[in-house]
Amino acid sequence: MDASPLTQQARPETFQPKVVHLYEALFKSDACCVADHRPGKDDIDVDVDKPEGFWRELFLLNPDRPSLQKILARLAPDDLISLQSQTRQLFFRAVECLKKGGGNGGVADLHALETLTTFFSTILPKKYTNPSSDIIAVLAGLDQVDAVFTDFVGALDGIIRNGKSMEVRQRAVEVVLSIASGAYQTSLLTYFIQRDLFPAMMKFIQESDSPSRVLEPFMLLGLLANYNKFEFQNPYQLRLNDFVNEAAIQKIIRCVGHTCRRLRGQYIDILQDLPEGWSIASTLNMIGLGAIAPGTKSHQKPAYDAEVAKQMFAKLPGEDAAVLLGTYDFSHANKLFCFNLVALSAEKGEEQPISGFLSLTSYLLQHAFLSTRATNYAHLSLMVFRLLIEDQLLCKRICGDESKVAVRLCRQRQPFLPAVRGERILATSVLDTMIDGINHNLRRRLDVSLYTLCVGIMLRIISYLSRSRTRLQYHWSELFRSLLSLIRFLTTYASDLKGLSHFDSLLDLVVNLLALSLSAGEAFLPTPAAYDDLFYKVVESGEVLIKFRDTYHLSSRPSNSISTLISVSTHYKTMLDSDSSKRNLTSTEVAEVIKQGYETLSIQAKEGLDGWERYREADERTLLKKMARATVTDVQTIVQA
Repeated sequence: MDASPLTQQARPETFQPKVVHLYEALFKSDACCVADHRPGKDDIDVDVDKPEGFWRELFLLNPDRPSLQKILARLAPDDLISLQSQTRQLFFRAVECLKKGGGNGGVADLHALETLTTFFSTILPKKYTNPSSDIIAVLAGLDQVDAVFTDFVGALDGIIRNGKSMEVRQRAVEVVLSIASGAYQTSLLTYFIQRDLFPAMMKFIQESDSPSRVLEPFMLLGLLANYNKFEFQNPYQLRLNDFVNEAAIQKIIRCVGHTCRRLRGQYIDILQDLPEGWSIASTLNMIGLGAIAPGTKSHQKPAYDAEVAKQMFAKLPGEDAAVLLGTYDFSHANKLFCFNLVALSAEKGEEQPISGFLSLTSYLLQHAFLSTRATNYAHLSLMVFRLLIEDQLLCKRICGDESKVAVRLCRQRQPFLPAVRGERILATSVLDTMIDGINHNLRRRLDVSLYTLCVGIMLRIISYLSRSRTRLQYHWSELFRSLLSLIRFLTTYASDLKGLSHFDSLLDLVVNLLALSLSAGEAFLPTPAAYDDLFYKVVESGEVLIKFRDTYHLSSRPSNSISTLISVSTHYKTMLDSDSSKRNLTSTEVAEVIKQGYETLSIQAKEGLDGWERYREADERTLLKKMARATVTDVQTIVQA
């Protein structure tokens, strides 16, 4: 019998997807030649110009994004410049594919978009010697970049606006996001400034079918609106100013609320902090007999060691916190957005968006000291609340019964504020959040800007309450205790704090807020007892206040009202000394003396204590530029995932 002409091939150890073979044909072998000066493997075609069939097949096959990312990640910037013929071909061919639309079985444009996202997210963040010119050389060359990028941005605009499916449109947004985050410090973004993508993104947002779809275009909007906005008139900022489509605005706000709840969940996964009500089960758990507790056993989250938990908290918030940059910009530019952020009601089974946003802010503030990144995002959230409170119509709503909402506030670090269950006026939850910010970030290297924001927001709320004579049911004693504790801290660590930037403004703010509360407390404190308690606390802190005044030479500065605090303390000290010549007074007797002292007390408060300066974005220029860079880093992580 004649031997068969067929021969059995050796079975390969691993099977390689065809698309990976194509990637290697385009990049890997030549990369070896560039890096090691040795020829490529015999079985890989290393011709620089690939035939039409190569590209048709590449975009027909499902992309293997991890493999492409791995191949490109190995290439140094100089290697990519040496391989510019191949990188340009990939980019040109992908753009042509996008311009043709869904030909080749209807998947080529989708695959081209996914390939470009991986391509850009891997090569653009690399550290080039001359970022703008080197990236242009890799992608198109100086002589062709204008024509190619104009076509490219135009094609993306069309797909985002009218793509054949939400998936394809989402992939187009991801491509722009990968460029915006990867090339943020280069001139490449000017092509997205010249070609306004705002209408396309808003159309996509309005037609989106879930909050998660809104997240990426809104993060993209935040990046584009911040690109060199202090250097020239950014068109995206103008668009935010003029936007009045309430349906799209509400979808964005629901996305913000949804994202904030998810980010808060990352903190709760590390440490469950919901105060439990009394029950037989909780009591048995407390004494170690949880095994015999009645009822179903709930899923217990793992309990982490304090140091491990601290390290985990330091990595938070998650990258989706990049949504806060766009939230700030929209709040700063658009009153309709601000109104909806405060007033938009909850969907069935969900929290109200403002509740989720304030809740996340409280978690950010309790852990802000752990990282610069968390501190910066806390700043951004506080700036949004400052903008909301400075709008007097919104402040009226925030301080009124119509704003009642349940807010889950962070309780992961002591000291704890009193737990309040159920709905309450939004302003009370905002004040709680500010108190937590003050109590949990006391450091010798004090974050003056953070404290100025927290105390400033308190001042604006109390200013409104006193002017409108709105009595607010609230645990005011906690607020005044927190402010006086802050004064005690500032006095104790004066040597470390005196040289800090803008520190004098913080000193004046704290003093004037207490002076305003003393002089106008009758207008906003709910009961005479609450007013008495404030005086009691000021009198109790008399010696600290005098030392505070002398340490910082406050008497020589007319911008504060320290004399008001000292005069009140001195007035009552004189009365108490005469009453306690032979014995120590009880707290009840002191309170009685305070009531009697009102008849002879004259509070000489300086005018304008309830005044405040409106927010000016230029004053926060340095912080906002820093926040844009932090957001860019987070978005890079998202698109590379």
